Amino acid sequence: MRLDGLVSTIIPVHNRPRLLREAVESVLAQTYRPIEIVIVDDGSTDETPAAAARFAHEYQDIVRVARIANGGPGVAREAGRQLARGEFVQYLDSDDLLAPTKFEIQVAALGASPDCGAAYGRTRAYAIGQRPLEKPWKRTGERVATMFPSFLASRWWDTSSPLYRRAVCDRAGPWTNLRCEEDWEYDCRVASFGVRLAFCDAHVSDTRFHGAAMLSRPADRRAALRDRATARAAIYAHARAASLDEETLEMRAFARGLFLLARQCGAAGLARESRALFDLSRDASGRRAGGWDFLAYRTLASGLGWRLAGALACRLDGLRA
Repeated sequence: MRLDGLVSTIIPVHNRPRLLREAVESVLAQTYRPIEIVIVDDGSTDETPAAAARFAHEYQDIVRVARIANGGPGVAREAGRQLARGEFVQYLDSDDLLAPTKFEIQVAALGASPDCGAAYGRTRAYAIGQRPLEKPWKRTGERVATMFPSFLASRWWDTSSPLYRRAVCDRAGPWTNLRCEEDWEYDCRVASFGVRLAFCDAHVSDTRFHGAAMLSRPADRRAALRDRATARAAIYAHARAASLDEETLEMRAFARGLFLLARQCGAAGLARESRALFDLSRDASGRRAGGWDFLAYRTLASGLGWRLAGALACRLDGLRA
């Protein structure tokens, strides 16, 4: 069921009671109504469930809480998406904040631009306890018409920056169970539909850095590399679905990133992922696929194996850096 005008905010959280309170309060402080908040407790083992329950009790008409086994940010966001009832969807990490007028500004922007599937604005980034800088984080202060091709080069906003139309999220489908780069993959999936963006030249959210464990952090480096390899393969498939030209600067940058990750996976002993990423990098490179660097690395991997080739290449990368 979708309720017209309602903004649904989905907040995944794991063991962050204090930060969760601040995130939820930033949503409750919105000048726009109607709103709802779906807190998804991703298997917390501390006071987080009690903090979430207090909000649900105090704001029964606004806040709902779901508790799931720990599965990472994508799984938690998907659980929230299934419960959301709004015409608009806001994803918010539990350590970040929304500016009070975010929904008012962005809902109005989407109303004025019916051809746009998401609205975004300036995001600030700073460490908790430090004074926020007004300089826009990443490219959130720039006016960009469409998500592709720019999102292929980097995820140039953070989770709090955009407000999506519910129809866009429904078309994108479920979040993956990846714990690393799951957000970049999701945004590139949305980008493959040719989604247009409404830029709001205003401060809309804060990304906050801190020393606490991240919800998305995999248990070890190999797990992180596996997730990154899976995410990059999916991102490339989204770029292909959008018919992005191999000669664009963004595709060139992405191809180089694939090649670098292939070397890192090899060095970590992930031979299958290393080879797959190497092949994707060549495919993404178009006419540059026959370059000396690809030929030399393929020869090295054929002789030494993908693990040793990756270890040697990463050492050389480090020396060059």
